[in-house]
Amino acid sequence: MFRSTQAREQEAGGGAVDVAPLLDVVFILLIFFLVTATFVEDTGLDVERPQATASRRLSPPSLRLSVGASGAVYTGGERVSLEEVSRRVRRFRRSEPKGSIIVIPDAEAAAERLVAVIDAAKRAGAKRIAIGTKRPGS
Repeated sequence: MFRSTQAREQEAGGGAVDVAPLLDVVFILLIFFLVTATFVEDTGLDVERPQATASRRLSPPSLRLSVGASGAVYTGGERVSLEEVSRRVRRFRRSEPKGSIIVIPDAEAAAERLVAVIDAAKRAGAKRIAIGTKRPGS
């Protein structure tokens, strides 16, 4: 005469689905992907990198500096002067002593401006400086 809700659902052919374990799994996967993701800070400038066949990947951490075709230098999404490049390199070196500085020039950027950016980074104490290129065909 008096039946529970669960008994009535089972007789009607439908069963109650407990979604709590499913939510637990979804949150665990979300946490896993957030913890294992590598976040790369973009420089804020889209450059057409020159090609190089003898290139290799550098492992993070790294500070990325982009040199546009016009000679403008960008890092962290904003345009910076050569003095600001030196300040940011010093700050980066304090937090990441073994980190790399990656200068990403546009293929049309003047060599003189590229050398000035590398020189500013070296004066700020950078030991590992690389030039960002792309492999042929990529």
